[in-house]
This record gives sequence, structure tokens and C-alpha cells, in this order.
Amino acid sequence: MNNYSNTRATLAITKASLRSIFRSPSAVVFSLLFPLIFIVIFANVGGGAVSVDVGVAKGCDTTNFVYLALKQSKIINLIHNQDEATMLKNLKKGSIDAVINIKVNGSFTIYPPLSALPQAPIAANRSPFEVSTQYSAASPDKVNILKSVLNSTIYQINTFALSGMPKIVKLQETVVKGREYKYIDFILPGQLGFSLLNIGVFGTAFVFLSLRQTLVIKRFFATPVQRYSIVLGEMLARVAFALLGAIVIIGIGHYAFGFTLVHGAVTVLNMLLLAFIGLVIFMGFGFIISGLAKNETSVPPLSNIITLPQFLLSGTFFSTSAFPKWLQPVSNALPLTHLNNAMRKIAFEGAALGDVTHQLLILFIWGIVIYAVAVKSFKWE
Repeated sequence: MNNYSNTRATLAITKASLRSIFRSPSAVVFSLLFPLIFIVIFANVGGGAVSVDVGVAKGCDTTNFVYLALKQSKIINLIHNQDEATMLKNLKKGSIDAVINIKVNGSFTIYPPLSALPQAPIAANRSPFEVSTQYSAASPDKVNILKSVLNSTIYQINTFALSGMPKIVKLQETVVKGREYKYIDFILPGQLGFSLLNIGVFGTAFVFLSLRQTLVIKRFFATPVQRYSIVLGEMLARVAFALLGAIVIIGIGHYAFGFTLVHGAVTVLNMLLLAFIGLVIFMGFGFIISGLAKNETSVPPLSNIITLPQFLLSGTFFSTSAFPKWLQPVSNALPLTHLNNAMRKIAFEGAALGDVTHQLLILFIWGIVIYAVAVKSFKWE
């Protein structure tokens, strides 16, 4: 009895649990196969909902037709909270798609609403204004959308100007070089987060409920094995399975579809470390559900209450900036949103873990809250 090792017991539980995971078709399908299917589909057909992120330069005239047209567009997301240096940096990275600056040449003039143009032509004494735009070479598709909106608006304004006068709007365009931001660079981190969420919530909830119902945990209590060894062994099994799955997803995304890994192996290691942090937090949800569920049939509904909102609202398939304004605070409160955002910053922008401290802080707060609830709700018998 004195030679009993809880470390060996933990490793034995980990090995047995990992073997059972690989023998479970549902675990492999939902945690690995489904994300890969989504990656293949969306990497080939492109994004669904499109949002063009446009930085608004300081001092930009926000009372003219062009700005109002962009503001009214449902696909244009205007960004005001970045300084010039930050916008240029994000423009090169592809984090934003363009920067716009509108200046009035001469005296300031308030124009009639865009909808009133046909009924209220611009008088000859009104001052023309210039629209200066910087486009990111990293987002050619979104740049073309913005150009279409700008050209259509400017053409409408100039058409209704009085004949014989110069063009009301002069458009100046420049392109800032940067690496191409492909849709796979957006979709893969979201699918990796989706995989981690499934493994953490469904896997943990089902296994601990099953161990409790089949009295396996009760049998463990008749041995010298400590309770922490049971929990730690099961957690290690899921961590190993999830990280192996993450390596497969990242590898296929990179070599088959050109997923960007700025710093190569270092970026992969940072993504795996972030995946570990996210998985540990998501397993806390699983512990809560395993304590609340009365039987196996109640696990899916409880799990879906947690996973579905995050799956739909956390930027898994398209940017959260495309959501209605009233929905964005809900989206920004979800842990998967911050995990996805941190993954994208690390993969495409080359950020280190020290550069995503905001996202890590939110995840850490979620972790404290979740495990505080899990400790109260978890049941051994």
C-alpha cells in the first residue's frame, strides 16, 4: 500500500480514457470531422455574411453624402476609435480593409440628405470635397465591395450637380501592401474553437455522468486512488485528444488551403497553448452539466444551451462586426469570441500570447466563474 502511486493511477486513467475517446465514433465526428468538413466547404466557397471594416481618419468630414452613404450601408463597418498609426498598422495586417478621410475644399457646407439629391441638386456655389482612401492589399474582395459603394455614391452626387461646374467629389485612392487575408484565415480558428468547445462541454459532461451512473467512481473510492487523480486523468485524456485534433486541423488548413502561420512552428505552439487554455475553461462547463444532469438524455439539451449561442454568435463563420449593434455586446461577452479573436491574431498577425492579454483576461475571468459554479454543482455519486 505504501508503494501506491497516484501519479501512475492518473496516467492509467488518462490512457484508458483516451483509448475510449478514439473508440467513440461520435467524439471523432463532432470534434474533428465536422470542423474539417466546414473548413473544406468555406475555404472553397468563401464567406457568407460580409462586413467591410473601414477606419475613419481623425478630422474626417462626417456631414457629407459619401460618409452618410457608408454609414447607412449594412455591409460597411465604420471604425472611429483608432489613431492614425494604429489604423496604418492594422491596414498592413489586413485587420481593417480601408481607411477613409473626407475633406471639404473651402468653406464648410452642410448638404441635403442623400435621398433628396434628385429633388435638391447641388448649387454651383457649393464647395467640392475630396475623398482620400487607403486600401489594404490584404483584402482584395472587400476592397472591391467598398470601391463599388464609393463609386456608386460619388457618381450619384456628381450626376445631380449643375452642368458646367467641376465634379463635386474627387476620389483619391492608394493601396497599402500587406499579406493577403484569405477566408481560410478567418474560418479555421473559428472551427478550431468550435472543436474545443465540443470536446470540453459534451465530452466532459457525458463521461462524468456515465462514470457516476455506472458506479465506476464509487468503485474508485474503494481503492487508494485520490479524487483529483480521477478528474486529472480524464482531463489529460481530453487535452491530449483536443491538441492532436488541433494539430490535424491546423496542418490540413495550412498545407491544403494556405492557412497563414506567420511565424511557422512558433505560431502553431502559441495556438496550441491557447487551445489548452480554452479547453480547460470549456471543460468547466462540462463539469457543471454533469452535476446538473439527471440522466444521459438531459445532457444534450443542457449542453446545447451553452454551445449553440457561442457557435452562432462568437464569429465562427463570419465577423461579429456584421451582427446588429444590439447583439454585439452579447457576442463580445462570450468566451469563445475571445478565444477565436486571440487565435486569429496569433495566426495571421503573428501576435504572441503577450499581445492578446485582453482576450486572456476575459477567458481567465470566465474560468474563475465557471469553476466556482462547477465546484458547487459537481457530484461524485
